Amino acid sequence: FRLDIEELKEKITARTKLLVINSPQNPTGGVLSTRDLEQIAELAMKHDFYVLSDEVYGQITYDGHHASILTVPGMLDRTIYSDGLSKAYAMCGWRLGFAVSPVPLAQKMETLMINSSSCAAAFTQMAAVEALSPRSDAAVQAMVAEFKRRRDVVVDRLNALPGVSCHKPLGAFYVFPNITKTGQNERELADRMLNEGGIALLAGTSFGAMGKGYLRLSYANAIDQIEEGVKRMKGVLEKTAARA
Repeated sequence: FRLDIEELKEKITARTKLLVINSPQNPTGGVLSTRDLEQIAELAMKHDFYVLSDEVYGQITYDGHHASILTVPGMLDRTIYSDGLSKAYAMCGWRLGFAVSPVPLAQKMETLMINSSSCAAAFTQMAAVEALSPRSDAAVQAMVAEFKRRRDVVVDRLNALPGVSCHKPLGAFYVFPNITKTGQNERELADRMLNEGGIALLAGTSFGAMGKGYLRLSYANAIDQIEEGVKRMKGVLEKTAARA
């Protein structure tokens, strides 16, 4: 799951002022390559627009190193880098993030934040200081290694389900299996998984029309729970096929 550069070129017009990218991505777990980012940078400089790069999953990558468009030559002055503490440091709900941008834009963002939320809570700022210190590096690396182990398990189990195929994600902690061959509508199947199997997942179309035929699952859970969840999915799929 990667950006189609040729399609992107067709979408750019004289009105284009900002391109938003997310890598690693939610919901697919896709990761943009260095070449992808270089091509996006070429377009940004050619057509004079900014890039807002959401990299909140940047530390959660597998089988390769995360690349940021901020490091592409010429992009420092036209990139808004967005990150946060909720993913790599498991601080979900504490609502603490940060951005790096050209000074004129940073000043505008500061004015907006001061007048909308004043400031982040003191205790979350103290937690961020600890999280961003070198003392936390080993904990993050251990967590990513565990996520990789869970990823391998869930992809293997999903690909064994009838009518389901799943690519191995390169980052984040989501899988985006294709369920087209089950013959089921993704929203109806997601509801059935919840009501009949007790499994909470999302229809791919919750993220837009291009998600048709897909489901999104998170593997931010223990392996025994992942195994149980996929086992229940199999049961629901078998019951659904029997009723067809």
